[in-house]
Amino acid sequence: MTRKYIVVDLETTGNTHDRGDRIIQFSAVVIENLRIVDQYTTFINPGIPIPPFIEELTGIHDGMVHDAPEFKDVASIIHDLLKDAIFVAHNVIFDLRFLRNELDKAGYSNIGLDSIDTVEFAKILMPTASSFKLSELAEMLQLEHENPHQADSDALVTAELFLILIERVSSLPLITIEKLTDMAYSLKSDLYIIFQGVLQEKRKNIENLHHQLEVFRGIALKKKIFPQRINEERSLSFPKSIEEKMNLFSEMNDLKLRIGQIEMMDAVYQSFLNNKYAVIEAGTGTGKTLAYLLPSLYFANIQRQPVIISTYTIQMQEQIFNEIDRLKEIIPFSFQTSILKGRSNYINMLKFEQTLYDKDPQYDTVITKMQLLVWLVDTETGDMDELNVSSGGKLYIQRIKHDGWFSQKEKDPWIAHDFYLYARNLASRADLVITNHSMLLLDTENDQNILPDYQYIVIDEAHNLEKTARNCFGKKLEYNGLKFWIGRLGTLEKNNLFSKLEKLLNDKELSSSLHPLELEHIIIQLDLEIDELFNMIGKKVFQHYERKINKNTKQQLRITETMISDRKWIPIVLCAERVYDYFRTISKEVEQRLTLIKRENQNLKDREQAFLEETNSFLRDWNKIGEKIQQLFIKPSNQHVIWVEGDIRALPNSIGIYAQPINLGEELFDRFFIQKKGIVMTSATLTVNQSFNYFLNELGLPKEEVVEKIIPSPFCYKDMVKLMIPSDLPEVRGTDNDEYIEAISNHIISLANATDGKMLVLFTSYDMLRKTYQLIKDSSALEDFILLAQGITSGSRTRLTRNFQQFNKSILFGTSSFWEGVDIPGEDLSCLVIVRLPFSPPDEPITAAKYELIKKNGKNPFSLFALPEAVIRFKQGFGRLIRTESDRGVVIVLDRRIETTIYGKTFLNSIPDITVERGPLNAILSSIEKWL
Repeated sequence: MTRKYIVVDLETTGNTHDRGDRIIQFSAVVIENLRIVDQYTTFINPGIPIPPFIEELTGIHDGMVHDAPEFKDVASIIHDLLKDAIFVAHNVIFDLRFLRNELDKAGYSNIGLDSIDTVEFAKILMPTASSFKLSELAEMLQLEHENPHQADSDALVTAELFLILIERVSSLPLITIEKLTDMAYSLKSDLYIIFQGVLQEKRKNIENLHHQLEVFRGIALKKKIFPQRINEERSLSFPKSIEEKMNLFSEMNDLKLRIGQIEMMDAVYQSFLNNKYAVIEAGTGTGKTLAYLLPSLYFANIQRQPVIISTYTIQMQEQIFNEIDRLKEIIPFSFQTSILKGRSNYINMLKFEQTLYDKDPQYDTVITKMQLLVWLVDTETGDMDELNVSSGGKLYIQRIKHDGWFSQKEKDPWIAHDFYLYARNLASRADLVITNHSMLLLDTENDQNILPDYQYIVIDEAHNLEKTARNCFGKKLEYNGLKFWIGRLGTLEKNNLFSKLEKLLNDKELSSSLHPLELEHIIIQLDLEIDELFNMIGKKVFQHYERKINKNTKQQLRITETMISDRKWIPIVLCAERVYDYFRTISKEVEQRLTLIKRENQNLKDREQAFLEETNSFLRDWNKIGEKIQQLFIKPSNQHVIWVEGDIRALPNSIGIYAQPINLGEELFDRFFIQKKGIVMTSATLTVNQSFNYFLNELGLPKEEVVEKIIPSPFCYKDMVKLMIPSDLPEVRGTDNDEYIEAISNHIISLANATDGKMLVLFTSYDMLRKTYQLIKDSSALEDFILLAQGITSGSRTRLTRNFQQFNKSILFGTSSFWEGVDIPGEDLSCLVIVRLPFSPPDEPITAAKYELIKKNGKNPFSLFALPEAVIRFKQGFGRLIRTESDRGVVIVLDRRIETTIYGKTFLNSIPDITVERGPLNAILSSIEKWL
């Protein structure tokens, strides 16, 4: 490992050298003998103005490069630095290509260099990192990163990251490094140089395996530890009085118990003790996580009954584990917690082991295998959700997921190391089992029963339970998904499941009733019929929205009983029946082949057994798809709303068909609530106008059977927030959409200048978001601001939020998922703009079906469903602004219906008591400047 490495970072005017973009800063860190020995940095005069976005991103402006050398003046220095070195960069393809172009232009052509990409390196060695962006890896590794997006700081941090990653390779067991080295030749950068070098050093000095690790069948993994259940003889009692609770928490210096928190602790404990259902709305800042964990732990230990804690988001699960760690310090008894998910979240080690023998040319598969080998040395759970893999890697994960056993469980050589069984074992010993809403509801299905036998549950983020239940009890069928499954099955020519299965039959000298060529013909016909089915459905969507072709991307078309009874629908049903028949025939034939192999051959090789498990897993999923085809097209239920969704510019590829229960209260009550003794449901947004009626109706819970409690936020909202309603905006109703968008765009521009950015703008429609964003961008009125928009600016919700926090003058445009779960505390967010009151469109399939049902029962759909649903959503949006007791800001509602309609008061009565100001924009801007 005595090679010389040059770690380079460039800042440029843009991404494309061929379009005239140039380097504005160059930095190179020299590494010799795995130590940083030197750094060379220079600004470079690009000969063109630096764009405002680059200036905002890097902090480098024209004045800083005005007197700097041109690239040709420093080209010889850079060329000499690179000589006999290995080139290292974070996203090496960009830096190396850009630099080569500039060197070539300066007369230094044909620079041949081995190169290493620290993004690729980090993906392999840090497979659970939430992001592989340099700034986020630096934060994770606690590396000092003084000036992100400046070449000197970025190059130094990249060099430090590179050395840490080499150290991580060196700490891996020899057996793991050997496997990684074999695979490294298939990577995009020359990482095999590193793996090879470490392997040679490792072989010279063979070390003992770390005491926490073991090697089984050539794979190193962490040993599984089964905690001992301590049956302490003790007389425990729940701390009932305020004094007892205060004494218990007195050792936690950073915690100040609040009255609301104490109230909630008692409410949770009593509902379990009295076998009651309880709904608790706990305002922001209550500390609800601690308020339900403490009584749950006491109850579980005193009653010797496990308590399930269910959440909606991974962030919430992390928060729960943080609070549990704090409780361990003060609770006067030992307790155990575990996390349990659905079987398919866990890795099947036999399948994984056998895929390692495949010579896979697929880059995403290779890098995912390498990530898994590194992860297995660290993971205690085997839960593949811990991994950050590419979309291509997720396809490979599908192959190695756990799906029970087709062969006898005892024949699996990995049975003693099985992660799923281990997770279940831990859950059976735990006082608290943490899971998610989907798992909680899927466990109610007959063939599941994954969770331990339980009667008591806390459902956090309970406002999302109804949405989760809709998805769990509903059906979804997508064109691209079906094509993926047919692709996995393949034909005899392709080396996929079908051809491998036939080869195994031949090897075992077995034959099935249907000739392979006949079965192949059926697979090909099925593929064609699926195209036909989705083309017909695509035409229906296109015809329905033909006049709106330039309007929107995604369209929804509800399949009504009238449409189904029309003779024009008959060809679709007939085609679906053919598809269903082909599905069943293929299923029967694959199952028959599996049974033949299983019955006739007791002595299967491990590779063959792993393949059978993979095929059986495929078959289970295949059968579920067949059932969905029947339920969606052939025997649709009138208790479900069915709709088609698709982008009319990309038919049939974009099409999905969905079905969800119209009224799931009854099903949810029968399948879930009635089976349990004590259920506590909590969230910050459950009431409308101080009433739980809407929430209880949606879940089918009789009001008289539920204990209700509202715990207000301890924050003094009057001193923290002002809500402002501009009076000089047009009314939503009766105003042309484009005219309305122009008006709100002008207001957003003015508000941005008054608040200096730090603004989250929430929309109810993506179409309006897109048009508003484009109008503001085209106006050039906010050139100094960073504009980030969901669905337009690339990146996930988390990435967009992080980017928003990174810049001083930034505006984030969001819809749908941005109304909740986005956490931007402190000065990063000081202005929240709600463009429209969040009513669901009346023609949205679920909403339309609910309206019809409520009208049929002689009631008012607006007051019973539309208004309360919008109020809950409004509360969630409002809650984005104040996250801690030191936050301060303004909420601007650009929808005048909040003050001009009778129902507007319901929105205002459902949020904390705050000052509301109304007036023309100029008066509001003046008020904002004084307030902030």
